[in-house]
Amino acid sequence: MASAGVAMYSETRPDQAETVVLRHAPLVKRIALHLKGRLPPSVQLDDLIQSGMLGLLEAARKYDAAQGASFETYAAIRIRGAMIDEIRRGDWVPRSVHRNARRIAEAIHEIESRTGKDAQDTDVARELGMSLDEYHACLKDALSGHLISLDELTTDSDTGLPDRSEGCQPDSEVVDMRFRQRLAEEIDRLPERERLVLALYYDEELNLKEIGQVLGVSESRVSQIHSQAALRLRARLADWHVN
Repeated sequence: MASAGVAMYSETRPDQAETVVLRHAPLVKRIALHLKGRLPPSVQLDDLIQSGMLGLLEAARKYDAAQGASFETYAAIRIRGAMIDEIRRGDWVPRSVHRNARRIAEAIHEIESRTGKDAQDTDVARELGMSLDEYHACLKDALSGHLISLDELTTDSDTGLPDRSEGCQPDSEVVDMRFRQRLAEEIDRLPERERLVLALYYDEELNLKEIGQVLGVSESRVSQIHSQAALRLRARLADWHVN
């Protein structure tokens, strides 16, 4: 029975595609709803679901049970990746937001390289020649453009990270696994509050208001902490490359 299921996913024929879609359509919708709740109204749920279905079919074609992951786990990654690609194609984030996010990440990298310590809000604001209020406003804008920042960090995107397909071009799945391992290590090294916000947001799937209630701070402050964590990760992963 199990081997038959593996065969269905390992070599999906056109007549099996409908079965795969019907069986896992609820997974696609669940992921789409989860992402939609973090995105502007301009992003349509139907567009996310449609791109997610394409990701599901791609997962069915490429799934290899020998790699150890369940099909559902593998498919979820492909589905989310396809949705993120759809969002990125829409490019609803102003260029100024991308530019400021890069500047913040570069400032964090410079401070931490110079001091060997975690860059604090006041340090980054000073490095950028901004007031603390101006810096916090930039963080708020950066969050609006990077609500799925961890997903973007684990896919090929305009994150300011090196192209992970360059050089000897090892198997993409191996490269992805190694990058995720490095990302996990860097998350563990984040300041405690930033690490907690990411855990509550991505693992527990709490929204910013709920996280604020847990931490006893405003929703706006949670937004700032989230953005700074994501941009700190970008800064620390800027030198990542395949060896």
